[in-house]
Amino acid sequence: MSHTGEWRVRLDLFEEDDGTTKAHLVLDTGTTALTGHGTAHCHPADTNVPEIGDELAASRALVDLAHQLLETAERDMQGMAAARPGTRRSTGRHL
Repeated sequence: MSHTGEWRVRLDLFEEDDGTTKAHLVLDTGTTALTGHGTAHCHPADTNVPEIGDELAASRALVDLAHQLLETAERDMQGMAAARPGTRRSTGRHL
């Protein structure tokens, strides 16, 4: 069985006066929306290069989103295993 889908991603970047860049990332799967956040701070002694702040903040928002996607997939897999007849879920305890 083949499957195709389209997920939409929106990334907004905001630079504040103190040299902080914030990234707000939204992933819309059509059934779920996840939001990732990232920040980057320019050290006062460094030259402020907005592109570098954008790259750092965006990458951190993507990492945040990736962790959320992994957690969602793990929960979904556990739910599928629990729904299978004759499948026992591990309690995490060993006897």
